[in-house]
Amino acid sequence: MKLVVVSAGLSVPSSTRLLADRLAGAVREKASSGTSSGASVDVQVVELRDLAVDIAHHFTSGFPGRKLADALEAVTEADGLVVVTPVFSASYSGLFKSFFDVLDQEALAGKPVLIAATGGSARHSLVLEHALRPLFAYLRAVVVPTAVYAASEDWGAEGLPERIERAAGELAALMGGLSAPRRVKDDLAVVPFEEQLAALRPAG
Repeated sequence: MKLVVVSAGLSVPSSTRLLADRLAGAVREKASSGTSSGASVDVQVVELRDLAVDIAHHFTSGFPGRKLADALEAVTEADGLVVVTPVFSASYSGLFKSFFDVLDQEALAGKPVLIAATGGSARHSLVLEHALRPLFAYLRAVVVPTAVYAASEDWGAEGLPERIERAAGELAALMGGLSAPRRVKDDLAVVPFEEQLAALRPAG
């Protein structure tokens, strides 16, 4: 399975990228250790800070450059996504929104997505529910129930590792369930039509 991680962190090092890497590692572990699928997960990271100029050019020209086209294709072909943004002005960053604005609107339909965000204060944690979840619901993605927010004080504290594990497990399960071929039961007994008719005839 292919997992694509979209990180909108701007600084180096970036707490947004750190959270994205933690989530990707947890999804890979959950998927490979799952009793139902046991699938390996290939992870590809899309760093939006490297695509900022290409995204702006796409808005004005209508065509993506090579790097942006590769990133858009990776997201479109992924079996699952982890998307992480820093919080700017109580919402996702403009760069984060711009990337999904230039993505084909059908690209995420039915695709499982884990949403996450980082911020300097726990007071912004509801950005996941009032900004990110509606955005991906509009794009008809399947958003996992557990979203992950990491404020500065969450790093190294109790609670964050458990939320990462829970969200990763939910995404791994959805990726396995949505990408694996459906099994068709072949042990159903087929009764010939003549026998069914004979069973309906009155006795004697």
